[in-house]
Amino acid sequence: MTTTGEDMIDAVFPAPEPTELSAPYWRALDDGRLVFQRCTACQHAWLPARSECPRCLAPQPMWETASGRGRLVSWVVYHHAYHPYFASRLPYNVAVVELAEGPRLVTNIVKEARSLAIDMPVKLEIQREAGVALPRFAPA
Repeated sequence: MTTTGEDMIDAVFPAPEPTELSAPYWRALDDGRLVFQRCTACQHAWLPARSECPRCLAPQPMWETASGRGRLVSWVVYHHAYHPYFASRLPYNVAVVELAEGPRLVTNIVKEARSLAIDMPVKLEIQREAGVALPRFAPA
């Protein structure tokens, strides 16, 4: 079955719902920066936001701005849209990128996405989708 642009009329972007914990992440993206959390006790870094370190459970992590550099760890190409909003993009990729600072995040690779390779260097491109700033990556 082929989905046309006309089928997309009623599809609404499945926007993230920021919480008090994740609000600094979303505000930073709005300001053009990607941030992650780092433990003040053991220096472990991670995404998504948590109230304690996933390694040592120390409370009160700090927010740090990412350099925007990373590497492609894994990806999958979707040929079926599991949400109607994304049907017009088929096929599209969902990727795992490891930031130079260590945290990994689920994202998309944009530009030249047909020539993906494990460990490929990537760089941050913050893009807006339905008014929401999202971290996406392009080959570096």
